[in-house]
Amino acid sequence: MNEIVIENLSRRRFLQGGAGLTLGFCLPAMATAGKMNRGVAASFEPNAFLRIGTDNSITVISKHLEMGQGTYTGLATILADELDADWQDVRVEGAAADAKRYNNTFWGPSQGTGGSTAMANSWEQLRTAGAVGRAMLVSAAARRWKVGVAGIAVRDGIVSHAASGRQATFGELALDAANEPVPTEVKLKNPENFRLIGKQAKRRDSAAKTDGTAKYTQDVFLPGMLVAVVAHPPLFGATVRSFDAGKAKAIKGVVDVVQIPQGVAVLASDTWSAKKGRDALSVTWDESQAFKLGSDEILAKYKEMAKKPGLIASQRGDVDKAFAGAAKVVSAAFDFPYLAHAAMEPMNCVVQIKAEGCEVWNGEQFQTIDQGRLATLFGLKPEQVKINMLYAGGSFGRRANTHSDYVLEAAHIVKAINGKAPVKLVWLREDDMRGGYYRPLFHHVLEAALDDAGHLVGWRHRLVGQSIIRGSSFESMLVKNGIDRVSVEGAANLPYAIPNLKVDLHTPTDIAVPVLWWRSVGSSHTAYSTEVFLDQVARAMGKDPVALRLALLGEHPRHAGVLQLAAEKAGWGTPLKAVAGERRGRGVAVHESFNSFVAQVAEVTVNGDGAIKVDRVVCAVDCGTAINPDNIRSQVEGAVGFALSAALSGEITLKGGRVEQGNFDGYPLLRIGEMPKVEVHIVPSSAAPTGIGEPGVPPLAPAVANAIAAATGRFLHRMPFNTAELAA
Repeated sequence: MNEIVIENLSRRRFLQGGAGLTLGFCLPAMATAGKMNRGVAASFEPNAFLRIGTDNSITVISKHLEMGQGTYTGLATILADELDADWQDVRVEGAAADAKRYNNTFWGPSQGTGGSTAMANSWEQLRTAGAVGRAMLVSAAARRWKVGVAGIAVRDGIVSHAASGRQATFGELALDAANEPVPTEVKLKNPENFRLIGKQAKRRDSAAKTDGTAKYTQDVFLPGMLVAVVAHPPLFGATVRSFDAGKAKAIKGVVDVVQIPQGVAVLASDTWSAKKGRDALSVTWDESQAFKLGSDEILAKYKEMAKKPGLIASQRGDVDKAFAGAAKVVSAAFDFPYLAHAAMEPMNCVVQIKAEGCEVWNGEQFQTIDQGRLATLFGLKPEQVKINMLYAGGSFGRRANTHSDYVLEAAHIVKAINGKAPVKLVWLREDDMRGGYYRPLFHHVLEAALDDAGHLVGWRHRLVGQSIIRGSSFESMLVKNGIDRVSVEGAANLPYAIPNLKVDLHTPTDIAVPVLWWRSVGSSHTAYSTEVFLDQVARAMGKDPVALRLALLGEHPRHAGVLQLAAEKAGWGTPLKAVAGERRGRGVAVHESFNSFVAQVAEVTVNGDGAIKVDRVVCAVDCGTAINPDNIRSQVEGAVGFALSAALSGEITLKGGRVEQGNFDGYPLLRIGEMPKVEVHIVPSSAAPTGIGEPGVPPLAPAVANAIAAATGRFLHRMPFNTAELAA
């Protein structure tokens, strides 16, 4: 494979300077040097992660999607530090869909981004790839200068030999390095020698996103391309009975109207014409097999299920004995609604079919799954499906769909028109909001047993909600003995030293609302129920919430570490300044998700009519080695805003099976003026990095709720918060 193929702007910039060295990880040998003409370079297979151009450009190939979380910068930082590159020369390019080279090492032979795994599963891989590149450049310099490698140093993209005074840039050595043997072993840096990792390296995607050159799906325009907008059924499970396309086809710009399994697609020369065509379309729906329950009816069903034991997810000690002998029992029930992902960029995808195969352009999050499903639809081999991974304007889990829903929808449209034109599928905000694949609605019931001495001796936790994993390609890995692990994460692995504990789960199978992971997945509701309930228990025990947690976290020092740090930085125990007519309180929560530990202390003000203002959130984070501290802070700040939106107003409701929300008027997101002051403190660590895209979400809502309880004396058992409960 000698020809370098780089899409769009990155391709143009790269070709300006020619090419030199392409490198990968776990490479048995160099494939071929090739001719070093413009656009042709040496390459190594499989798993290429690094390309060095003769113009000194350093291109890091990212196997993970950049959707605003800073993945491109983090991955580039890892590799560039071991390479000793000049950060100004580093840029990032999305990898092709190829699970053999770019698999997510935590998922097995599957390529994709999710679960806050990008840094964690790439850490050793990219450090090694960078170190191999550095070794080959040094070897090339030693051969050229006829000196030993021991006397050669590398720094900021310059290879130098102090004894002879010689030096060369990476670009000047690239062609020679392409002919060097690939070392089978390399020595990685001692962390004390890191020069980029742990520093404030500037993001690699900021400039393009600022000047408009960053490529998103909406920026893709192919010759002859049509834009499709789809009329979807108003109920989940409804189908098309008949449709009349006459008025739609009369709209200027509309080219075609076709039926697909997902509904009726209107194709036009542009998005607005397609939208107007859909508005004019007349569709009769068959709702005989549709799901028709409302949110209240679903919740009522869950509450009935919760009256009986479920499948045991976690158990220790003798829970029944602990409760039978309890001097006091504390109990509470918690309700959580369906939640939309509401990413800035709604779902979209471009698909083109040609004789040689299928090509896709989108903010691709699940390459292997989407590639396989497209191959099946078109009767192709997976390798005949080429996926161009562009930037994505957010996802929060939505683009990682195990059913490839919107990607297949675009493909079905292309198939319906016999591939006569490439198609850009565009979901408008209402399509996105009503398209399903929500964070599941859940009901929790918790009980705590206190003995005669006031000690917490028993804990029961029952959860009822749909499984995200059942029926997906992850079922064999994440569903054991009927328990969907992501439904009970954060509850089944509760870190507190409670001698008798039982967690069980009901998973209804007759609720046809499509559900999917949502930023922080199960922890988005388990952290709330466990941490708010623990504060209720602390009140019943007469204990300080921080002191109680620390007493129960003796075997979990990383939980205790972030909790102590957040409490210290927030001034826990010091009085808050009171304002006439307002009630103020401070609340805490700590939670582990994706192997990272986050504690948050929230300060809130509640006025007389119950309106809530979150004034300040102090966060402490332990996510192992901090690759880019500024990016960690940004992710935690963003998580606070994201989680606060859900706590204050996030709710998807159904009535008669119909989704009632369609846009941000009914599903409001946090405004910048509502954003609290956020402080992020990172625990120094030499441990391998863990996730940070999601772990900042779970503690926020319970910390705020506990602060509200401290201010008003009232614990909130339902999300979003009902401010009417807080009126003085």
